[in-house]
Amino acid sequence: MGESRSSSFSSDSQRENGHHHRLSFPGMHFGRSSKESHTSALVALNLKLESPPIVLYGDAEHSTGALVSGQLFLDVKEDGIEIESFDATLSIHVMQKKPFAHHCQECANQSTELKKWHLLPQPLVLTKGKHSFPFSVLLEGHLPATMDGPLGSIAYEFKAEAIPKTNGITQTAVRLEKILDVKRSLLGTELPHHSVRVFPPTNIKASAHYPHLIHPIGSYTLSLKLDGIARLNAKVGTIEYWKLKKLTWRLEETAKTVAPACGRHSPKVDEGAEQQKKGVMRTETRIIGEKTLFSGWKSNYSSATDSSVEFELEYSLAKHAKSVCDTKSRDGTEITHQLMVEMVVSQEWAPVNKPALVTHTGVGRILRMHFATVLTERAGIGISWDNEAPPIYQDVPPSPPAYSQETFFDAETSIAEMIEPLDGVAGDEQSRSSTEQGRASI
Repeated sequence: MGESRSSSFSSDSQRENGHHHRLSFPGMHFGRSSKESHTSALVALNLKLESPPIVLYGDAEHSTGALVSGQLFLDVKEDGIEIESFDATLSIHVMQKKPFAHHCQECANQSTELKKWHLLPQPLVLTKGKHSFPFSVLLEGHLPATMDGPLGSIAYEFKAEAIPKTNGITQTAVRLEKILDVKRSLLGTELPHHSVRVFPPTNIKASAHYPHLIHPIGSYTLSLKLDGIARLNAKVGTIEYWKLKKLTWRLEETAKTVAPACGRHSPKVDEGAEQQKKGVMRTETRIIGEKTLFSGWKSNYSSATDSSVEFELEYSLAKHAKSVCDTKSRDGTEITHQLMVEMVVSQEWAPVNKPALVTHTGVGRILRMHFATVLTERAGIGISWDNEAPPIYQDVPPSPPAYSQETFFDAETSIAEMIEPLDGVAGDEQSRSSTEQGRASI
């Protein structure tokens, strides 16, 4: 199962080569990056990322991926140090917080190698000083973003290892580990969505305008209008009202994932039967922002046909909410969000000729609405690597340079006709011929 889970993240070329490995990382915490450099008495390793923040633009089906580039610096502290090998790898590590089998590291951790660099093809003796080794990789668009949710976490691990050698003796390897932060920005329209909801058996109609895309930082506004909150009862001469008493909004996050089984805990299958993906579905819903209001809206009960309630509601994520952006990956992990608005209304009535004499009927209703919301990172410049324009330099025009009109000579024209003599005027054929005769007589 671990192999099928890992292969869902790998590229086509790696699927052909079968470069999939299951690794265990007990006690590893993905919230912080590990040390960026490791030093020994002989050499030191350092990493410098030169690419912009790693952002996958668009959904998994249409994203063209993101470029990652940088340099590894190998600082040799003594002359004549031989480096036996120098390799680097980039892997994606998925950790299940509710694994298929509890207390099983194989069920809880799956790792897939995305790229491997052999920075030194053969052993090499390096001089004292700092030596740079560039690297780059294209993260495919279908890969998931970095996340740390209630059911699991996804981390991109960059590791480098250099093995020094002195006097023919292999020394302790120098290692470097770094967690890369990979984000995804889903693109969408900035125009607000419009939703209309009717609540039978009442005549209440709710009209809402709200943004479809929201971001972890910032506040957003939902405009809501309630119509049909008053009704004329001509038989008894009264007007029945629905009064808004309480409003609650909540941002809900729903996480779904498939916890795979390792080889030891994978269910047995009959011989000859097709091997299917085995695992257990995990689902969890949590609240990442909420608030309850008892006032703040505008009510108009002027008549039975022109009564309404209007308000603008500001909502945002809780300050300390560890939210996860919307995602959907090939291994079955899916994160979705929705905005829930719940209103409590109570029924009242008053005589038509005395609307101030309000009487409570004791009847109440709970009106509940759900709005699909996409939580995503901000796009920044919003340009993927394949749409970037080439740089423009100072004093260099955007178009090719203009060349002056030149005179082209036929091949039959003699060279003598194109070269002006130094001792005569061009075009003086008589002096030219006399000069040639004088030279011939000499």
